[in-house]
Amino acid sequence: MKYVALQVLGMALLVVGAQDVIRLLVDPDNSGPLGTVVDGFGPGLALGLTLTIVGVVLAGWAHTRANRDGHLR
Repeated sequence: MKYVALQVLGMALLVVGAQDVIRLLVDPDNSGPLGTVVDGFGPGLALGLTLTIVGVVLAGWAHTRANRDGHLR
């Protein structure tokens, strides 16, 4: 069951990171919710891309483990 929870966490990180990257690329002055963590276009883009990549890797890994353990069918 913990792998399903990690998969959900990974998907949440993916959504937040991708939303921030898209927001920054469309309107560089709108830093969004992650703008309180970092300031500026470059660091904001790096944080968004990092969250997106970590979310994809975590969700994929957890999905594989959950399937192997029989939690997902």
